[in-house]
Amino acid sequence: MNAAQSVPDVSVIVPARNEEASLGACLQSLTAQAGVNFEEIVVDDGSTDQTRKIASSFPEVQVIEPGPLPSRWSGKSNAMNAGAIVARGSWLLFTDADTVHLPGSLARSLAEANQRGVELLSYSPEQEVHGFWEKAVMPVIFAELAATFRLSDVNAPSSPTAAANGQYILISRNAYDAVGGYAAVATSLLEDVAMAQAVKRSGRRIWFRYGGDAVRTRMYRSFRQLREGWTKNLVLLFRAPLKLAVTRMIEFLVITASCIIGIEAAASAKFGFAILGFAAALLFEVFLLLRIRKAHFSWDATGLSLLGLPIFSYLLLRSWFFYKKGMVTWKGRLYSSTEPDQSAGVLSESLK
Repeated sequence: MNAAQSVPDVSVIVPARNEEASLGACLQSLTAQAGVNFEEIVVDDGSTDQTRKIASSFPEVQVIEPGPLPSRWSGKSNAMNAGAIVARGSWLLFTDADTVHLPGSLARSLAEANQRGVELLSYSPEQEVHGFWEKAVMPVIFAELAATFRLSDVNAPSSPTAAANGQYILISRNAYDAVGGYAAVATSLLEDVAMAQAVKRSGRRIWFRYGGDAVRTRMYRSFRQLREGWTKNLVLLFRAPLKLAVTRMIEFLVITASCIIGIEAAASAKFGFAILGFAAALLFEVFLLLRIRKAHFSWDATGLSLLGLPIFSYLLLRSWFFYKKGMVTWKGRLYSSTEPDQSAGVLSESLK
């Protein structure tokens, strides 16, 4: 556990805005970490629920406020920047309030970063999904992310591709300061990827991998949250969002149409056409499942991925449309952008 007076090896920074549903479990898992000297900082970003009370109930946790939101900054970048200012550790772990950290994971992640000689280590947490909406669409989205940000490219120093998951970013203090910290990417709603890009451009090594052995998360607890969250992010993650949305919708229609043809042909005793229809549906479904399995979801969630395809297309089109109209909202804030792009563009923010 963290020693009170000594300089910590790691400063754990948790930005939190109305996170009463998850913050307690997150802090319990963090305060129980062993094998490394660390401090915990919760940045209460204007919460109106019990977030601050929950954070303050942990004696080990330092609770601060980020102060006024600078013009054009995203709220999360402002909160993480505030946490980094007061942090004393030689490493900084930025992690979300909806994460749960496995025992010993903090010490292991620091050891992994040192062993690999990297200055930014990021884990993609195990995604905890409940109910139809989460199980259907989350595997589809993460499979697309895995295909877009290939780990072999992200982790190769010779490749310009960079990525990170903001739910778990461990970065050396030296690298953080050298690239300007979150102040340098403050206008981006995709601040995790932007930070990874900045570190890699600086000539420093990064490492990104699936981190189910270290951390898990439940990102959204309702369809409304899921829709709002992915509307904020999706169009920023893919270079050709409209083409991708159409492609996945066509994939859904081909599989379902093949099934319908097979069923109708079988009912009409046209068994040759029935076999062809079912065979086509099975072939495309197998390709779909093989792609989805790379996202590390359970079979009960992977099995719903066919139904997740049109939902994903809807969310991607919605994200594109809302960015075009400058109507993107998150955590009670309105973000306006004239043009969605891969780097999230220049954004302005105002309270609702």
